[in-house]
Amino acid sequence: MSFLELSLKLKGFPLAQAEKELSRIQSLNNEEFKEWHIKKKWEIVKYHILNNEFYKNKTAGKIPDSWEELPVLTKSDFQNSNVKLISDTFNKKDLYTGYTSGSSGHPFNYAKDKSAHAMTWALIKNRYKNFGLTLNSKQARFYGIPFERLDYIIEKTKDALSNRVRFPVFDLSDEMLEVFLGKFKTTSFDYVYGYTNSIVLFARYLIKRKVILKNVCPTLKICIATSENCADEDKLIIEQAFGVPAVNEYGTSEVDLIAFEDLSGRWQLSSENIFIEVLDEDGKRLTGGGEGRILLTALHNKAMPFIRYEIGDKAVIEPGSNEIVIKKLLGGVNDLVILPSGKKSSGVTFYFITRSILENIGSLKEFIIKQTEPDKFIFEIVSDEDISEKDKSKLQNKMDTYLEPGLKFEIRRVDRIERTKAGKMKHFHSHLK
Repeated sequence: MSFLELSLKLKGFPLAQAEKELSRIQSLNNEEFKEWHIKKKWEIVKYHILNNEFYKNKTAGKIPDSWEELPVLTKSDFQNSNVKLISDTFNKKDLYTGYTSGSSGHPFNYAKDKSAHAMTWALIKNRYKNFGLTLNSKQARFYGIPFERLDYIIEKTKDALSNRVRFPVFDLSDEMLEVFLGKFKTTSFDYVYGYTNSIVLFARYLIKRKVILKNVCPTLKICIATSENCADEDKLIIEQAFGVPAVNEYGTSEVDLIAFEDLSGRWQLSSENIFIEVLDEDGKRLTGGGEGRILLTALHNKAMPFIRYEIGDKAVIEPGSNEIVIKKLLGGVNDLVILPSGKKSSGVTFYFITRSILENIGSLKEFIIKQTEPDKFIFEIVSDEDISEKDKSKLQNKMDTYLEPGLKFEIRRVDRIERTKAGKMKHFHSHLK
């Protein structure tokens, strides 16, 4: 049993029960599954109308005649709610809680009941099995890590127990990438996991060095890109450099794993856990293919009503099918930070710089960061209040720590923040040529 599975068990998350339920759902034939899906999505609606004050207000306490009459919820609905978001049937000790802002710059707290969270991990375990991986497979993790002493120790401990080695994305200089390569020469990794732009940068370095990663780390099976969309051209670069397939994982922390690519590049939706809709600009379901907004309904989460929840991403779907077949996901990829010293860092670094400060500003609705000069950054925020001088000082200290000293920043309050063509807000933009 992996550390993760043991940890979930000790904390009261019913993973074994969730795996059994997942297996039962997957054993249904097509007609049985469709019937189960329809029944399940209406069950969760009825549950929240009865037990959740927030959702009761959104629906006026009434179950509509058609699914399309249910309200579409957005992140701002959860941010701006003045009523209780958690269902009356749960205490905090019965919940998995988290905070989402990460790459989206659109923060709020969320909760999942323990059974729903266990279903998420049961599904991840199931999908990993398709690639010959377990939850205990050796992972090379291209990710960030907090530098605050206690948080750093906690993350490093979790890494050790979870059989993974972290490759921090704050310094992506050639010198550091050579250190990364050295670790692959001495460690039997099963897979690479992490942020797309950091992995691609490492892949380009390997190509420049004329090194195929599989040759120096023969145990390597696959590369899984997460958080940022890994385009086909990025996958080609990774596969050339690593000598193993590259696939996308697509999910959102507050809801679930949404989809996972298989080795042929086809998206396998997480229909066992969520109901997925793709709508056109008029709010109608796309039937003939094309590009639309993604809505998710969490089928198992009784703690918070993520029902017809618009996540801010768009998808292109295949025409000619009643079932949703995703052709392309239009998620964002953060730019690279290039500093006066020449050091390169992942745009996700700003999540670690901002999270502990901006999370605590209750009036903050959304934010992005723009690099306008090698040593200058602009924070655009949508907020009811100004950022205090004390918090500005904290931001400066974090930038000195995570990037390098001598950088300047400016905070601008704005009414709204521009989205990308995909409808998503890119968290960090570089305006350097």
